[in-house]
Amino acid sequence: MQFDLRKFIVSGTKPYAAEFQCDLSAKDFAGARIEQPVTARFEAVPDGEEIRMTLRANALVHGECARCLDPVEREETVQAEWTVRERDLDDPDFDLPLNEKGHLDVDEWLCQGFMFQIPTVLLCSADCPGLCPRCGKKMAECTCPPAEAEAEPADARLAILKSLLN
Repeated sequence: MQFDLRKFIVSGTKPYAAEFQCDLSAKDFAGARIEQPVTARFEAVPDGEEIRMTLRANALVHGECARCLDPVEREETVQAEWTVRERDLDDPDFDLPLNEKGHLDVDEWLCQGFMFQIPTVLLCSADCPGLCPRCGKKMAECTCPPAEAEAEPADARLAILKSLLN
């Protein structure tokens, strides 16, 4: 969705609100995905010399646990607020995705919001033990003896390294 922010700042007297669908399925969020279109709500409210904008959306995020590689689904919410003045539109360091005509790319703003909201490390649970480093099974299913039970390394040449750990 494109919003003509420059025009709204100059001539907007009434609040603007829109609900729209945004497809983020082609985006990669550090390995996580948003497979279904997201319904977002955008509002712009004039407040004297300023425009207060809000953007809200919920999405079901899919990924895999960083420890055990099980599928993970979790809901994430973006709630972004921004205040803009006309002089901000000409600032080269303006942080919102704005083109040269003064149109705000609300879809890109939403994408950036999810980029910051979705954790870079997804876990199926906070206490997930992960995978066994020897057999590769989940730690809950692993039947390997504990590391302390192994007296000697598999290769005698590595015994000196084991002594460094003690």
